[in-house]
Amino acid sequence: MTDSASPPPNSAKAADAPEKDGGGNGIALAVIASCQLMVVLDITIVNIALPHIQRALGFSTQNLSWVVNAYTLTFGGLLLLGGRLGDILGRRRVFMFGVALFAFASLLGGLAQDAWQLLAARAVQGVGGAIASPTALSLITTTFREGPARNRAFGVFAAVSAGGSAIGLLLGGILVEWLDWRWIFFVNVPIGLLIIFLTPRFIKESVPRPGHFDIVGALTATVGMIALVYGFIRASEEGWTNVLTLGSFAAAVVLLVLFVVIERRSRQPITPLWMFRDRNRAGVYGMMLSLSAALFGMFFFLTLFVQEVLNFSPLRAGLAFLPVSVVIAIGSGLASQFLPRWGPKPFMVVGSVLAAAGLAWLTLTDAQSTYVGSLLGPIMVFGLGMGFQFVSLTLMAVSGVEADDTGAASGILNATQQVGGSLGLSILVTVFGTASRDESKTQVRDFLAHATPAQKATFQKTGTLPKHFTDQVLTSGVSQAFIVAAVFAAVSVVIALFVIQVRRSDLERLQGGMPAPGV
Repeated sequence: MTDSASPPPNSAKAADAPEKDGGGNGIALAVIASCQLMVVLDITIVNIALPHIQRALGFSTQNLSWVVNAYTLTFGGLLLLGGRLGDILGRRRVFMFGVALFAFASLLGGLAQDAWQLLAARAVQGVGGAIASPTALSLITTTFREGPARNRAFGVFAAVSAGGSAIGLLLGGILVEWLDWRWIFFVNVPIGLLIIFLTPRFIKESVPRPGHFDIVGALTATVGMIALVYGFIRASEEGWTNVLTLGSFAAAVVLLVLFVVIERRSRQPITPLWMFRDRNRAGVYGMMLSLSAALFGMFFFLTLFVQEVLNFSPLRAGLAFLPVSVVIAIGSGLASQFLPRWGPKPFMVVGSVLAAAGLAWLTLTDAQSTYVGSLLGPIMVFGLGMGFQFVSLTLMAVSGVEADDTGAASGILNATQQVGGSLGLSILVTVFGTASRDESKTQVRDFLAHATPAQKATFQKTGTLPKHFTDQVLTSGVSQAFIVAAVFAAVSVVIALFVIQVRRSDLERLQGGMPAPGV
């Protein structure tokens, strides 16, 4: 536990008050958005490079998923602590440290010569991202005045957060095909250095506030989520009755229950449980959890499908997701513009419905599917829905929160996005693995029934089916995974319809006015 010095009461409010809009604010927003883009796209930029990383560093197929999970789990698990660090130590200072740590870990990742070195670098990247991302969101609240200016800033931030995944796939394809897989890490270094250079020149420091670092709470939450995700991944490989599978789930339950107990007793928890008493904020966190699970799954399985079944090159696979970024940006822009007039609930409802519809459409994918005829339509519908969602969810999560707690509020929002994505992806991988194993048995029987003696001999030697049969196996698993992903999105529809209740004070804040007394 560490306490910081307590500033005079009025000085903290004055220092945290947003300045008038000007050219400097435009550069400040560019700096904040660049950091968020760097952190978010790093979740998916490695997907395109995974086959190249596997061959270069000798990963097994089972362990390769940890190249993604090592980042998302430390990122999501420590975001709660990262938000509190900014409140206590000063947001600009913590923001710069997080960016520096992220850039340094990226350099180490690019230089990795063994699998363990890359996984360690990815975990440290996650720590840096967990520190930088929530403080970036908090810096918007202290840089831009509540109302239209802040709405526009949140719109840019939300568009970057939502579109960063697709941009990561595109950039990953370009770097892997034109340079080398290591450049997906090296590219972060100059960007991080530029952010560090510009931040003190265009973003003012917030006054450090007295408080405690809830280290035990952060560790129990992070390790608990790692155990839970590991349990699902283990189940997909070894089955639900495996000793390590059951042990991981048991450890996750114990640690996460302990986390709740610690937070209830802590004087300054990283997760103020009272925030969940607000109906809208709790609903927003639930929607972010379910939508992120669907989002991560969509990108992961479509990346696999277009490269393995459609035989896309890394660059072509990245380009295939460019329309998603475009429609997400369009959706975010429309939501940002019309939110003050219509409120966030219409965008939450319509966005959730569109996301669920797009994923339901993707369940029709089979081995004969084409990109234009079968994938482009549903991913654009899904992307438009996500664009509507992220602006609304971001604004509602921090609406009405006191300055002292904006770091924690934004940390919870970001944590639900990353943890929801990691947890959802692990569940979808389990569904994929089960469906693929079942389909594999069918395809093996079909192959052996029609194969020539030479083909049978080759199969007995290599254990690998011809591509036509492996495509059927993979497609069956992907289709089943999309069914569950559509269910995740449908959960957000239910929350938007029956939990979210926009109040008059929320609309007045979006319009830049003051809430009426007693509202």
